[in-house]
Parts: sequence; C-alpha cells; structure tokens
Amino acid sequence: MNPNMNLIHIVALLAVIQFFYFGVKVGRARVQYGIKAPAVSGHEVFERHFRVQQNSLELLLLFYPGLYLFGSHISPVWAAAIGVVYLIGRQIYAVTYVKDPSSREAGFIISLLASVVLLLGGLGGAIWQMLR
Repeated sequence: MNPNMNLIHIVALLAVIQFFYFGVKVGRARVQYGIKAPAVSGHEVFERHFRVQQNSLELLLLFYPGLYLFGSHISPVWAAAIGVVYLIGRQIYAVTYVKDPSSREAGFIISLLASVVLLLGGLGGAIWQMLR
C-alpha cells in the first residue's frame, strides 16, 4: 500500500471526529434549551445545531467514497489536501449556520465542491485505469 494513503486515513478520521463534535454540540444545545429526546425541534438555536449535524451526515456520504477513490486512482496527497478543504468548509458551514442560517452558503459550497471534485476525480481515475 502507498504510504501516502495514511494521509487519507488521517483526513477520514478527522471527518469522523468533526462529525462527532457536531453531535456533541447538538447534545449540549439539547440540554441548554431543554429539548427532550426524541424531539428535534423546540428552540431555533438547537435546530441549527441539529441541521449542521444532519447536513454533515448527508455530505459524508459523498465525501468518503470520493476521498478513497480519488486517493486510490489519482493521488493520495491531493485527495488528503482536498479533504482538508472539505473539513474547513464544514467548519465554516457549522459556525455560520448556527450564527445566522442565511450566511451558510460559503461553507456549504466549499465542502460540497470538495466532495464533488473527489467523487468525479475518483470516478474518472477508476475509468481511466480500467481502460488502460
């Protein structure tokens, strides 16, 4: 295995840690605003934290396969670098969404574009290697 694949593993684990952190923020908001499980609404700030976590989960489904496919077929170093861009985008998204949901676009676009680049690059690389 390419030793640079460890970079991808690190970025993948950082994405899990980031997602876990978003979940912790949901739990804290649940306690702070008195939202009893299983409710997922009841206070606007809690709902913002919850939406950050849910949107991040949805985007992880694009991010992970793209990260690994891009790393396997194109470059693990570039995949990890794009993965870091994704993580930064997610953090920007989280902070801006909780502060003011109408300002979330930049973080969302950064993380979505990083995921799409990884997916398309991984798909293109897999097709290219298959045809060679």
